[in-house]
Amino acid sequence: MKPAPTLSTAFLHPAGQSLPEPLLALRKQRGTALVDMPLPTRKTENWKYSSKYLKLTDDMAISLPADGKTGSGLAVPGYKVAFLNGVMMPEACEYPDLDGISIKSFGDLSDEEASDLADRLDSTLDNKAVQMARLNSARFEDGLLIRLKPDAVLDQPLFIVHEVTAEASGSAFPRIFVDAGRHSQITLVEEYISSGSAQVMVNTVTEFNVADGANITSIRLNMEGENVQHIGSTGVLQQRSSRFESHTVGFGGPLRRHDLQVRLEGEGAECKLNGVVVTQGKQHYDNHTTIEHVAAHCNSEETYRNIAADQSHAVFNGRIHIHQDAQKSNADMNNKNLLLSNGAEIDTKPELEIYADDVKCAHGATIGQLDEISLFYLVSRGIGRRQANVLLTMAFINELVEQIPVEAVRETVQGRLNHFFEQTFQEA
Repeated sequence: MKPAPTLSTAFLHPAGQSLPEPLLALRKQRGTALVDMPLPTRKTENWKYSSKYLKLTDDMAISLPADGKTGSGLAVPGYKVAFLNGVMMPEACEYPDLDGISIKSFGDLSDEEASDLADRLDSTLDNKAVQMARLNSARFEDGLLIRLKPDAVLDQPLFIVHEVTAEASGSAFPRIFVDAGRHSQITLVEEYISSGSAQVMVNTVTEFNVADGANITSIRLNMEGENVQHIGSTGVLQQRSSRFESHTVGFGGPLRRHDLQVRLEGEGAECKLNGVVVTQGKQHYDNHTTIEHVAAHCNSEETYRNIAADQSHAVFNGRIHIHQDAQKSNADMNNKNLLLSNGAEIDTKPELEIYADDVKCAHGATIGQLDEISLFYLVSRGIGRRQANVLLTMAFINELVEQIPVEAVRETVQGRLNHFFEQTFQEA
Protein backbone atom coordinates (compact mmCIF):
# COMPACT_ATOMS: atom_id res chain seq x y z
CA MET A 1 0.00 0.00 0.00
CA LYS A 2 1.31 3.44 -0.96
CA PRO A 3 2.05 5.53 2.17
CA ALA A 4 -0.02 8.67 2.70
CA PRO A 5 1.78 11.87 1.66
CA THR A 6 3.05 14.06 4.48
CA LEU A 7 3.91 17.73 4.72
CA SER A 8 7.42 18.41 3.42
CA THR A 9 9.91 19.52 6.09
CA ALA A 10 10.64 22.50 3.83
CA PHE A 11 7.40 24.04 5.16
CA LEU A 12 8.56 23.82 8.78
CA HIS A 13 11.23 26.53 8.58
CA PRO A 14 9.72 30.02 8.93
CA ALA A 15 11.97 32.85 7.78
CA GLY A 16 10.80 35.92 9.69
CA GLN A 17 12.03 36.35 13.26
CA SER A 18 10.81 39.90 14.01
CA LEU A 19 8.13 38.80 16.46
CA PRO A 20 7.95 39.01 20.26
CA GLU A 21 9.38 35.99 22.04
CA PRO A 22 6.00 34.50 23.15
CA LEU A 23 4.81 34.38 19.52
CA LEU A 24 8.10 32.91 18.31
CA ALA A 25 7.79 30.22 20.98
CA LEU A 26 4.20 29.48 19.93
CA ARG A 27 5.22 29.26 16.30
CA LYS A 28 8.04 26.87 17.10
CA GLN A 29 5.71 24.69 19.17
CA ARG A 30 3.15 24.54 16.36
CA GLY A 31 5.87 23.70 13.84
CA THR A 32 7.16 20.82 15.93
CA ALA A 33 3.64 19.38 16.06
CA LEU A 34 3.46 19.38 12.25
CA VAL A 35 6.35 16.97 11.70
CA ASP A 36 5.03 14.10 9.55
CA MET A 37 1.58 15.73 9.31
CA PRO A 38 -0.49 13.76 6.75
CA LEU A 39 -1.67 15.84 3.82
CA PRO A 40 -5.33 15.63 2.80
CA THR A 41 -6.27 12.87 0.37
CA ARG A 42 -9.50 11.69 -1.22
CA LYS A 43 -10.03 9.60 1.92
CA THR A 44 -9.97 12.75 4.07
CA GLU A 45 -13.71 13.39 4.29
CA ASN A 46 -13.66 17.20 4.28
CA TRP A 47 -11.05 17.29 1.51
CA LYS A 48 -12.30 14.50 -0.76
CA TYR A 49 -13.30 16.92 -3.53
CA SER A 50 -10.32 19.25 -3.15
CA SER A 51 -7.25 17.20 -2.26
CA LYS A 52 -6.25 16.61 -5.88
CA TYR A 53 -6.00 20.37 -6.43
CA LEU A 54 -3.57 20.91 -3.53
CA LYS A 55 -0.01 21.25 -4.87
CA LEU A 56 2.57 21.89 -2.14
CA THR A 57 5.96 21.79 -3.85
CA ASP A 58 9.13 22.60 -1.94
CA ASP A 59 9.67 25.85 -3.84
CA MET A 60 6.33 27.05 -2.47
CA ALA A 61 7.66 26.66 1.08
CA ILE A 62 9.85 29.74 0.66
CA SER A 63 8.39 32.84 2.30
CA LEU A 64 7.60 35.51 -0.25
CA PRO A 65 9.63 38.71 0.37
CA ALA A 66 7.83 41.70 1.86
CA ASP A 67 10.08 44.33 0.28
CA GLY A 68 7.99 46.19 -2.24
CA LYS A 69 5.09 48.56 -2.62
CA THR A 70 1.50 47.52 -2.24
CA GLY A 71 -1.15 48.16 -4.86
CA SER A 72 -4.22 50.25 -4.27
CA GLY A 73 -6.68 47.47 -3.46
CA LEU A 74 -10.15 48.82 -2.86
CA ALA A 75 -9.92 52.55 -3.60
CA VAL A 76 -12.20 53.83 -0.85
CA PRO A 77 -11.98 56.54 1.78
CA GLY A 78 -11.70 55.40 5.36
CA TYR A 79 -9.52 53.13 7.43
CA LYS A 80 -7.10 50.74 5.77
CA VAL A 81 -4.46 48.18 6.72
CA ALA A 82 -2.16 46.81 4.03
CA PHE A 83 -0.38 43.46 4.03
CA LEU A 84 2.27 42.52 1.49
CA ASN A 85 3.04 38.80 1.32
CA GLY A 86 1.73 38.31 4.85
CA VAL A 87 3.61 41.23 6.46
CA MET A 88 2.05 44.55 7.47
CA MET A 89 3.17 47.66 5.58
CA PRO A 90 2.75 50.57 8.06
CA GLU A 91 3.42 53.25 5.44
CA ALA A 92 0.33 52.13 3.48
CA CYS A 93 -2.01 52.03 6.49
CA GLU A 94 -4.56 54.56 7.67
CA TYR A 95 -5.56 53.83 11.26
CA PRO A 96 -8.62 55.14 13.11
CA ASP A 97 -7.87 57.52 15.96
CA LEU A 98 -10.73 56.58 18.26
CA ASP A 99 -10.90 55.86 21.97
CA GLY A 100 -11.27 52.20 22.84
CA ILE A 101 -9.92 50.84 19.54
CA SER A 102 -6.40 49.45 19.21
CA ILE A 103 -4.88 48.13 15.95
CA LYS A 104 -1.35 46.74 16.15
CA SER A 105 0.86 44.46 14.10
CA PHE A 106 2.11 41.38 15.90
CA GLY A 107 5.65 42.72 15.66
CA ASP A 108 4.71 45.84 17.65
CA LEU A 109 3.18 44.01 20.61
CA SER A 110 4.81 44.11 24.02
CA ASP A 111 5.85 40.79 25.54
CA GLU A 112 2.83 40.95 27.85
CA GLU A 113 0.43 41.57 24.95
CA ALA A 114 2.11 38.88 22.86
CA SER A 115 1.89 36.37 25.70
CA ASP A 116 -1.83 37.01 26.10
CA LEU A 117 -2.33 36.68 22.34
CA ALA A 118 -0.31 33.45 22.18
CA ASP A 119 -2.67 31.93 24.73
CA ARG A 120 -5.68 32.80 22.57
CA LEU A 121 -4.55 32.05 19.02
CA ASP A 122 -6.33 29.01 17.55
CA SER A 123 -8.95 29.13 20.33
CA THR A 124 -11.82 29.67 17.86
CA LEU A 125 -10.96 26.81 15.49
CA ASP A 126 -11.30 23.06 15.52
CA ASN A 127 -7.80 22.34 14.29
CA LYS A 128 -8.63 18.71 13.52
CA ALA A 129 -11.19 19.88 10.97
CA VAL A 130 -9.06 22.68 9.50
CA GLN A 131 -5.71 20.97 9.15
CA MET A 132 -4.10 23.68 7.05
CA ALA A 133 -4.78 26.35 9.68
CA ARG A 134 -2.13 24.62 11.78
CA LEU A 135 0.40 25.36 9.06
CA ASN A 136 -0.41 29.07 9.34
CA SER A 137 0.21 28.91 13.10
CA ALA A 138 3.66 27.47 12.41
CA ARG A 139 4.59 29.92 9.67
CA PHE A 140 3.01 33.37 10.23
CA GLU A 141 5.62 36.13 10.10
CA ASP A 142 3.33 38.98 11.12
CA GLY A 143 -0.29 39.57 11.89
CA LEU A 144 -2.88 42.07 13.00
CA LEU A 145 -4.41 42.35 16.47
CA ILE A 146 -7.61 44.41 16.65
CA ARG A 147 -8.98 45.11 20.11
CA LEU A 148 -12.22 46.90 20.86
CA LYS A 149 -12.94 47.88 24.44
CA PRO A 150 -16.51 47.60 25.76
CA ASP A 151 -18.95 49.90 23.90
CA ALA A 152 -16.32 50.94 21.34
CA VAL A 153 -17.73 51.54 17.85
CA LEU A 154 -15.70 51.86 14.67
CA ASP A 155 -17.53 54.52 12.69
CA GLN A 156 -16.34 53.33 9.24
CA PRO A 157 -15.40 49.94 7.80
CA LEU A 158 -11.80 48.80 8.25
CA PHE A 159 -10.37 47.54 4.95
CA ILE A 160 -7.58 44.98 5.20
CA VAL A 161 -5.89 44.48 1.84
CA HIS A 162 -3.81 41.32 1.51
CA GLU A 163 -1.59 41.55 -1.56
CA VAL A 164 0.66 38.80 -2.88
CA THR A 165 3.45 39.54 -5.35
CA ALA A 166 4.13 36.32 -7.22
CA GLU A 167 7.39 37.13 -8.96
CA ALA A 168 8.74 33.74 -7.85
CA SER A 169 7.21 30.68 -6.20
CA GLY A 170 6.65 30.89 -2.46
CA SER A 171 4.01 31.31 0.19
CA ALA A 172 2.44 33.87 2.51
CA PHE A 173 0.65 33.37 5.84
CA PRO A 174 -1.51 36.37 6.85
CA ARG A 175 -3.01 36.28 10.35
CA ILE A 176 -5.72 38.40 12.03
CA PHE A 177 -7.15 38.25 15.54
CA VAL A 178 -10.15 40.42 16.48
CA ASP A 179 -11.04 40.79 20.16
CA ALA A 180 -14.42 42.57 20.35
CA GLY A 181 -15.43 43.71 23.84
CA ARG A 182 -18.96 43.91 25.25
CA HIS A 183 -21.39 45.83 23.01
CA SER A 184 -18.63 46.91 20.62
CA GLN A 185 -19.17 47.17 16.85
CA ILE A 186 -16.93 46.84 13.80
CA THR A 187 -17.20 46.13 10.07
CA LEU A 188 -14.13 44.38 8.70
CA VAL A 189 -13.42 43.96 4.98
CA GLU A 190 -10.72 41.48 3.91
CA GLU A 191 -9.65 41.77 0.27
CA TYR A 192 -7.23 39.27 -1.27
CA ILE A 193 -5.44 40.32 -4.47
CA SER A 194 -2.27 39.35 -6.31
CA SER A 195 0.21 40.31 -9.03
CA GLY A 196 2.79 38.24 -10.90
CA SER A 197 2.44 34.82 -12.49
CA ALA A 198 4.58 32.41 -10.42
CA GLN A 199 2.87 29.54 -8.59
CA VAL A 200 2.29 30.59 -4.97
CA MET A 201 0.20 29.60 -1.96
CA VAL A 202 -1.65 31.89 0.44
CA ASN A 203 -2.67 30.35 3.77
CA THR A 204 -4.78 32.69 5.91
CA VAL A 205 -6.37 32.57 9.36
CA THR A 206 -8.78 35.13 10.81
CA GLU A 207 -10.25 34.76 14.30
CA PHE A 208 -13.07 36.67 15.98
CA ASN A 209 -13.65 36.61 19.74
CA VAL A 210 -17.08 38.23 20.14
CA ALA A 211 -18.08 39.24 23.68
CA ASP A 212 -21.61 39.76 25.08
CA GLY A 213 -23.71 42.03 22.89
CA ALA A 214 -20.94 42.77 20.38
CA ASN A 215 -21.87 43.21 16.71
CA ILE A 216 -19.40 42.13 14.01
CA THR A 217 -19.78 42.32 10.24
CA SER A 218 -17.15 40.43 8.26
CA ILE A 219 -16.77 40.79 4.47
CA ARG A 220 -14.31 38.54 2.65
CA LEU A 221 -13.46 39.18 -1.01
CA ASN A 222 -11.18 36.71 -2.83
CA MET A 223 -9.92 38.01 -6.17
CA GLU A 224 -6.41 36.56 -6.52
CA GLY A 225 -4.96 35.45 -9.85
CA GLU A 226 -5.02 32.10 -11.61
CA ASN A 227 -1.58 31.20 -10.22
CA VAL A 228 -2.54 31.50 -6.54
CA GLN A 229 -3.64 28.60 -4.35
CA HIS A 230 -5.66 30.10 -1.49
CA ILE A 231 -6.49 28.18 1.69
CA GLY A 232 -8.32 30.26 4.27
CA SER A 233 -9.79 29.61 7.72
CA THR A 234 -12.08 31.83 9.78
CA GLY A 235 -13.04 31.05 13.37
CA VAL A 236 -15.76 32.82 15.38
CA LEU A 237 -16.53 32.44 19.10
CA GLN A 238 -19.73 34.21 20.18
CA GLN A 239 -21.04 35.04 23.64
CA ARG A 240 -24.46 36.07 24.95
CA SER A 241 -26.65 38.22 22.66
CA SER A 242 -23.80 38.85 20.22
CA ARG A 243 -24.26 39.05 16.45
CA PHE A 244 -21.90 37.98 13.67
CA GLU A 245 -22.69 38.62 10.02
CA SER A 246 -20.51 37.24 7.24
CA HIS A 247 -20.50 38.04 3.51
CA THR A 248 -18.07 35.91 1.50
CA VAL A 249 -17.53 36.48 -2.22
CA GLY A 250 -15.09 34.23 -4.06
CA PHE A 251 -13.82 33.97 -7.62
CA GLY A 252 -12.25 30.65 -8.54
CA GLY A 253 -8.64 29.68 -9.11
CA PRO A 254 -6.45 26.56 -9.23
CA LEU A 255 -7.51 25.95 -5.62
CA ARG A 256 -9.73 28.11 -3.46
CA ARG A 257 -10.71 26.80 -0.05
CA HIS A 258 -12.41 28.57 2.86
CA ASP A 259 -13.36 26.99 6.18
CA LEU A 260 -15.74 29.10 8.30
CA GLN A 261 -16.46 27.88 11.82
CA VAL A 262 -18.91 29.67 14.12
CA ARG A 263 -19.53 28.63 17.72
CA LEU A 264 -22.57 30.10 19.52
CA GLU A 265 -21.62 29.74 23.18
CA GLY A 266 -23.85 32.38 24.80
CA GLU A 267 -27.64 32.44 24.96
CA GLY A 268 -29.31 34.69 22.41
CA ALA A 269 -26.32 34.79 20.05
CA GLU A 270 -27.06 35.15 16.34
CA CYS A 271 -25.12 34.61 13.13
CA LYS A 272 -25.87 35.19 9.47
CA LEU A 273 -23.64 33.67 6.79
CA ASN A 274 -23.96 34.65 3.13
CA GLY A 275 -21.70 33.33 0.37
CA VAL A 276 -21.35 33.77 -3.39
CA VAL A 277 -18.91 31.77 -5.55
CA VAL A 278 -18.35 31.85 -9.32
CA THR A 279 -15.96 29.56 -11.21
CA GLN A 280 -14.98 29.16 -14.85
CA GLY A 281 -12.36 27.41 -16.98
CA LYS A 282 -10.88 24.64 -14.85
CA GLN A 283 -11.12 26.56 -11.58
CA HIS A 284 -12.01 25.03 -8.23
CA TYR A 285 -13.65 26.56 -5.14
CA ASP A 286 -14.55 24.76 -1.90
CA ASN A 287 -16.56 26.32 0.94
CA HIS A 288 -16.83 24.41 4.21
CA THR A 289 -18.95 25.95 6.98
CA THR A 290 -19.76 24.77 10.49
CA ILE A 291 -22.18 26.37 12.97
CA GLU A 292 -22.14 24.98 16.50
CA HIS A 293 -25.26 25.79 18.54
CA VAL A 294 -23.91 25.25 22.05
CA ALA A 295 -26.23 27.50 24.08
CA ALA A 296 -30.00 27.86 24.10
CA HIS A 297 -32.08 30.50 22.27
CA CYS A 298 -29.55 31.05 19.47
CA ASN A 299 -30.37 31.78 15.84
CA SER A 300 -28.40 31.05 12.68
CA GLU A 301 -29.18 31.77 9.04
CA GLU A 302 -26.98 30.56 6.19
CA THR A 303 -27.36 31.14 2.44
CA TYR A 304 -24.73 30.17 -0.16
CA ARG A 305 -24.99 30.35 -3.95
CA ASN A 306 -22.54 28.76 -6.43
CA ILE A 307 -22.23 29.33 -10.19
CA ALA A 308 -19.96 27.04 -12.24
CA ALA A 309 -19.13 27.43 -15.95
CA ASP A 310 -16.95 25.59 -18.49
CA GLN A 311 -15.06 22.69 -16.83
CA SER A 312 -14.94 24.24 -13.35
CA HIS A 313 -15.84 22.71 -10.00
CA ALA A 314 -17.55 24.22 -6.94
CA VAL A 315 -18.13 22.59 -3.56
CA PHE A 316 -20.35 23.51 -0.61
CA ASN A 317 -20.34 21.56 2.64
CA GLY A 318 -22.42 23.17 5.38
CA ARG A 319 -22.86 21.63 8.81
CA ILE A 320 -25.11 22.76 11.67
CA HIS A 321 -24.60 21.01 15.00
CA ILE A 322 -27.28 21.51 17.69
CA HIS A 323 -25.86 20.48 21.07
CA GLN A 324 -27.95 18.85 23.78
CA ASP A 325 -28.35 22.01 25.88
CA ALA A 326 -29.14 24.23 22.87
CA GLN A 327 -32.92 24.17 23.33
CA LYS A 328 -35.04 26.73 21.44
CA SER A 329 -32.43 26.91 18.70
CA ASN A 330 -33.50 28.27 15.33
CA ALA A 331 -31.29 27.31 12.38
CA ASP A 332 -31.79 27.57 8.63
CA MET A 333 -29.37 26.59 5.84
CA ASN A 334 -29.96 27.09 2.13
CA ASN A 335 -27.62 26.29 -0.77
CA LYS A 336 -28.55 26.88 -4.42
CA ASN A 337 -26.28 26.03 -7.34
CA LEU A 338 -26.30 26.95 -11.01
CA LEU A 339 -24.48 25.00 -13.74
CA LEU A 340 -23.77 27.03 -16.89
CA SER A 341 -22.31 24.18 -18.95
CA ASN A 342 -22.50 20.42 -19.24
CA GLY A 343 -18.84 20.11 -18.23
CA ALA A 344 -19.15 22.01 -14.95
CA GLU A 345 -19.57 20.20 -11.64
CA ILE A 346 -21.00 21.22 -8.27
CA ASP A 347 -21.03 19.07 -5.14
CA THR A 348 -23.21 20.09 -2.22
CA LYS A 349 -23.60 18.48 1.18
CA PRO A 350 -25.84 20.22 3.76
CA GLU A 351 -25.73 18.53 7.18
CA LEU A 352 -27.86 18.79 10.32
CA GLU A 353 -26.82 17.08 13.55
CA ILE A 354 -29.39 17.63 16.30
CA TYR A 355 -29.24 16.48 19.94
CA ALA A 356 -31.90 18.81 21.40
CA ASP A 357 -35.63 18.14 21.11
CA ASP A 358 -37.09 21.68 21.20
CA VAL A 359 -35.60 23.28 18.08
CA LYS A 360 -36.62 24.65 14.70
CA CYS A 361 -34.18 23.65 11.96
CA ALA A 362 -34.29 23.40 8.18
CA HIS A 363 -31.85 22.84 5.36
CA GLY A 364 -32.04 22.47 1.62
CA ALA A 365 -29.95 22.34 -1.54
CA THR A 366 -30.68 22.58 -5.27
CA ILE A 367 -28.58 22.17 -8.43
CA GLY A 368 -29.86 23.16 -11.85
CA GLN A 369 -29.31 25.03 -15.09
CA LEU A 370 -30.80 28.21 -16.53
CA ASP A 371 -34.48 27.76 -17.24
CA GLU A 372 -35.04 27.49 -21.00
CA ILE A 373 -38.61 28.77 -20.71
CA SER A 374 -37.43 31.93 -18.97
CA LEU A 375 -34.70 32.37 -21.58
CA PHE A 376 -37.25 31.95 -24.39
CA TYR A 377 -39.55 34.49 -22.74
CA LEU A 378 -36.80 37.14 -22.58
CA VAL A 379 -35.52 36.46 -26.10
CA SER A 380 -39.04 36.56 -27.53
CA ARG A 381 -39.36 40.10 -26.20
CA GLY A 382 -36.34 41.38 -28.06
CA ILE A 383 -33.57 40.76 -25.53
CA GLY A 384 -30.44 39.16 -26.99
CA ARG A 385 -29.69 35.62 -25.83
CA ARG A 386 -26.40 36.68 -24.23
CA GLN A 387 -28.10 39.48 -22.28
CA ALA A 388 -30.90 37.10 -21.28
CA ASN A 389 -28.30 34.66 -19.89
CA VAL A 390 -26.64 37.49 -17.97
CA LEU A 391 -29.94 38.75 -16.55
CA LEU A 392 -31.03 35.33 -15.30
CA THR A 393 -27.60 34.49 -13.88
CA MET A 394 -27.29 37.82 -12.12
CA ALA A 395 -30.78 37.42 -10.69
CA PHE A 396 -29.66 34.12 -9.20
CA ILE A 397 -27.05 35.80 -6.97
CA ASN A 398 -28.07 39.46 -6.88
CA GLU A 399 -30.11 38.99 -3.72
CA LEU A 400 -26.92 38.16 -1.80
CA VAL A 401 -24.71 40.72 -3.55
CA GLU A 402 -27.16 43.49 -2.66
CA GLN A 403 -27.00 42.52 1.01
CA ILE A 404 -23.28 43.39 1.23
CA PRO A 405 -23.43 46.48 3.46
CA VAL A 406 -20.42 48.35 1.97
CA GLU A 407 -21.03 50.10 -1.35
CA ALA A 408 -17.39 49.99 -2.49
CA VAL A 409 -17.36 46.21 -2.13
CA ARG A 410 -20.65 45.83 -4.00
CA GLU A 411 -19.27 47.88 -6.90
CA THR A 412 -16.07 45.81 -7.00
CA VAL A 413 -18.05 42.57 -7.02
CA GLN A 414 -20.33 43.84 -9.79
CA GLY A 415 -17.30 44.72 -11.90
CA ARG A 416 -15.76 41.27 -11.51
CA LEU A 417 -19.10 39.61 -12.23
CA ASN A 418 -19.46 41.62 -15.43
CA HIS A 419 -16.02 40.36 -16.49
CA PHE A 420 -17.12 36.80 -15.67
CA PHE A 421 -20.25 37.21 -17.82
CA GLU A 422 -18.25 38.60 -20.75
CA GLN A 423 -16.01 35.55 -20.73
CA THR A 424 -18.77 33.01 -20.10
CA PHE A 425 -21.57 34.12 -22.40
CA GLN A 426 -21.11 34.78 -26.10
CA GLU A 427 -23.67 36.58 -28.25
CA ALA A 428 -25.74 34.05 -30.16
